[in-house]
Amino acid sequence: MATATETPGADFEVAHRDSFGLRLQHLLHANPVLGPLAVLIVAIIAFSIVNTRFFSAANLSLVLAQVTVIATLALGQTLIILTAGIDLSAGAIAVFSAILMANFCTGLNMPGFLALLLGFACGTAMGAVNGFLVTKLRLPPFIVTLGTLTIFFSLNAVVSNSETVRGADMPSLMTWTGNSIPIGNFSLTYGSIIMLLLFAYFFYALRSTAWGKHVYATGDDVEAARLAGIRTNRVLFSVYTVAGLLYAVGGWILIGRLASASPNVGAEYNLDSITAVVLGGTSLFGGRGSVIGTLIGALIVGVFRNGLQLGGVEVVWQGFAIGLLVLVAVSLDQWIRKVKA
Repeated sequence: MATATETPGADFEVAHRDSFGLRLQHLLHANPVLGPLAVLIVAIIAFSIVNTRFFSAANLSLVLAQVTVIATLALGQTLIILTAGIDLSAGAIAVFSAILMANFCTGLNMPGFLALLLGFACGTAMGAVNGFLVTKLRLPPFIVTLGTLTIFFSLNAVVSNSETVRGADMPSLMTWTGNSIPIGNFSLTYGSIIMLLLFAYFFYALRSTAWGKHVYATGDDVEAARLAGIRTNRVLFSVYTVAGLLYAVGGWILIGRLASASPNVGAEYNLDSITAVVLGGTSLFGGRGSVIGTLIGALIVGVFRNGLQLGGVEVVWQGFAIGLLVLVAVSLDQWIRKVKA
């Protein structure tokens, strides 16, 4: 009799647990931003308890300024990952574009506005090279961007002679993105404003334009998208080209952030941009994710690094924590993708 009465209760408990897990799985599948947002809120609360300085306006201003460049690069990376691709050359394009802008000003004595436009054009062209190799030669994005990563960093060293160009030697427009607007005790840099405007624009573009819908369709199933009449190669080429432009904008913001154009930075930007995208809930398999999630993912990286630093944690363990977060995010993505419609 004991067994007969216990079994239904156990079955009910298992069914209830499975039902809750299934509901959570469907919720996260329908709203990929919820998971990263919860992580960001918990992290902010936890670090505020550990160190009261964390939640100060001055420190939050610093966190936003620190993540601005990575968030801008991650925006371009998001477009590519949504199509089931990857871009390992993001940081190289950003740094090379910054060096080109600086040298246009100091070496060729160009006005700041013209140097900026040419720098954007060069970044866009570098992205287009990636897109051409992926679409026309049908090379894997990983191999293509691994190759162009080395090429662009090498050209960067040649053009710059491995020398840093000081901000004082460039027109003020080049370092303008590092200037800030005081809002009480909080300060917001012009670079951060540009970054937020870019996120707002691409949030609209991906949700409300035919191009955005084609990006998602191509990433979800490229063959099905092609059979539906979508010119998938054109979509892929446009994504890599637009990403190149965004990386160049990131290079401009980087000049303002450092008040110089240095060829010796950016080695970690590629992985940091991918980390922000993954933590933001965008699937590495394409077709699912959002730019808002990427912004949250970049903030998670900034909050964790800043909070752990204020907590006295060594740099090596800060990297360990970020790496662990990435593994958890990828595992969660795999679980969410198992949702049955």
